[in-house]
Amino acid sequence: MFEWGPWSLFAPPLNTWHRLVNGARQPVKFLAVTNAPLVMDTIHSEKFIFNCPYVFSERYSGTDGYFEVGQKRYESGMQHIWETNFIMDIQSANLGEREVKGAGVRITQFELSGNSLIGHLAQWPAARYHKAHYHGPGAILLGLQSSGYVLLWSKELGIRPYEAGHREDVVELQWKAGSVYCPPGGWFHQHFNTGAQPARHLALRYGSRIHPIGFKIADKRSEDGVYIDVKKGGTLIEYTDEDPHIRKHYEDEMRKTGVASEMPAV
Repeated sequence: MFEWGPWSLFAPPLNTWHRLVNGARQPVKFLAVTNAPLVMDTIHSEKFIFNCPYVFSERYSGTDGYFEVGQKRYESGMQHIWETNFIMDIQSANLGEREVKGAGVRITQFELSGNSLIGHLAQWPAARYHKAHYHGPGAILLGLQSSGYVLLWSKELGIRPYEAGHREDVVELQWKAGSVYCPPGGWFHQHFNTGAQPARHLALRYGSRIHPIGFKIADKRSEDGVYIDVKKGGTLIEYTDEDPHIRKHYEDEMRKTGVASEMPAV
């Protein structure tokens, strides 16, 4: 038994029964992400999946403190890693600096309950935006703080889609706290903060550094590639190479909010 609250994050260990109890006076709303569809497509047996008695004791054996906040943090490749089976508040959790992803960006990947399905938390300041990047499919993004918009376009359109005459093919989505969206695989996407406070996102995805899976290993750009310039074989567009319309559009949007852009000069 352990206590959770608003914006807590945890993962029940593999093949364990669990029950969520609401001890408050208002309804609970929670977001769950699962790999059940993939398992169902592979096994083709609901009886086996939902009635398998096997106990994965190497994953979980009732150890005291299993759901305490983990203190093991380190770097793997270009990623900050946090091994923990429980995060009390994803809105205030401490994140590591990773400005290669954008001006003032902080980002940390968490590894939960020995899973391959993991995620990361990212934050960036008010009046700033991320560098555009792309990766494989399946990352579910949840807005936690502030508001803004995201631009998405296929990598086949190049790194300067507006300049190349593909304005109509760039998708713009508004986001705020509580928004959920999923960038398509192989699409550049760029997160913009137009609010007056730092922006924070939760991403749930595959890509564990401890328990990697084959199709992620096969894509050599799937991990550190999002931190490496496209000119050097990665999947990240540096500010100096981005389409000039992107910076102009952001500054126009910021003027509407009355908040001055604080993006570094290029």
